[in-house]
Amino acid sequence: MPLVINDQVLDFMPVDTHSLFERFPHFKDMSSLLVSQVAKVVSPHGLLYIHQRELAVTAASDKHVSIIGTDDMTTCQCVIIRHTGNGAVGLGHFDGNGIEDGVSKIIHKLHDLSHEQYQYGQPESKQNRFEVTIVGGFLDQRQLSEQISMQVLYALHKQAIRLHLVQMCVGELNTTHRNALNWPIVTGVGVLIKTGEIFLASFPDKGPELDLRSAVFFTGSRDVKHVMFDVYDCSLGLMKIGPFNYEPMRGVDLWLQQSDDFILQNLSTSPEVEPAHFVMNVRATFKFIQQNPFPTVTVFPDNTAHFFRKNEHGLWDICRYDFR
Repeated sequence: MPLVINDQVLDFMPVDTHSLFERFPHFKDMSSLLVSQVAKVVSPHGLLYIHQRELAVTAASDKHVSIIGTDDMTTCQCVIIRHTGNGAVGLGHFDGNGIEDGVSKIIHKLHDLSHEQYQYGQPESKQNRFEVTIVGGFLDQRQLSEQISMQVLYALHKQAIRLHLVQMCVGELNTTHRNALNWPIVTGVGVLIKTGEIFLASFPDKGPELDLRSAVFFTGSRDVKHVMFDVYDCSLGLMKIGPFNYEPMRGVDLWLQQSDDFILQNLSTSPEVEPAHFVMNVRATFKFIQQNPFPTVTVFPDNTAHFFRKNEHGLWDICRYDFR
C-alpha cells in the first residue's frame, strides 16, 4: 500500500531521496530540529539496545524496558514505526541486508499489538495510524546510504498496512562537513516507549553477548546473512539471542594480526567516519569467532536461545525459559 506523506498518498516512488525532499520540503525543517539536539548518553537501566541487523517491538505498557534505541550508524539507518493509538513501537537497525524481512516483521508484530484499534481498510485518524520515522545514513562516497534509504522506502511502500512517513533525516539532511569530508550528524537515537519521543542518543552499554550478535556480519551462513533478528518478546520481557549458526571464518588468525588501520579500511563501509571503538569491537568479535568456530557446539549446544530478563535494577540477567 502506498506510503502517505502529509496526508498525500505517494502514488509513485521518487528516483532518489533528493527528489523526495524537494517534493516534501518539510522533511528539511524537521531534520534541522532533530540534528540541533544534544545527544543524551543513555544508561543501561531500562534500556533495550538494538544492534545492527536487529529489530524489536514493544508496547507502551512494557514494565521491563523504558527506552529502545540504537547507535553506531554511519551508512546504516534506523526505522521507527509507532501506532499512535496504543503507543506500540518497533525499531530496526538496517545495514542493507534483510530490509524487506525486517520491515515486514516489525509491521506484523505491531499489528498483532494493535489489532483491536487498527483494522485493515477501516477509516484512519491521527489517533489510530502507523507513523514511520527514518534516521541515519549520510552522503557517503560509495552512496551506500542512499541505496539503503531507497530500499527501505520500497519495503515500506509494499506493506499491506497504510504507513504515514512523518520524519526522514537521512542522506543530505544528515550530513555535515569536517576536514573536507562528509560526516553523519545523527548516529544514534532513542525512543521513550511510553510517550514515543525520539531523541539523539549514544549507548555505552549495548547489552549482552555483543560479540556473538556481531559474529554473523562476518561469518553468517546463507540462511542468516539476509535475515533481521527479532531480539525481544514484550509479553514476557525477554531478550532473545539465537540460536543461529555461522560458518568457520577462514583466516581469522591472520585478521587478528593485522593493523588497526588495515581492519578499518577493509571492513568498514565508511572508514573515514567510524567511531573510535569500531576496530576494538571487530577484534573482540574475531576473537569470539576464533574461540567458537562452531557455535552449534560451543554456544548453542542444545539449539536453545539465550534469554535475558531485566532485574530489579533494570539490568539484563541471563535466565532460563522453556516455551513448551
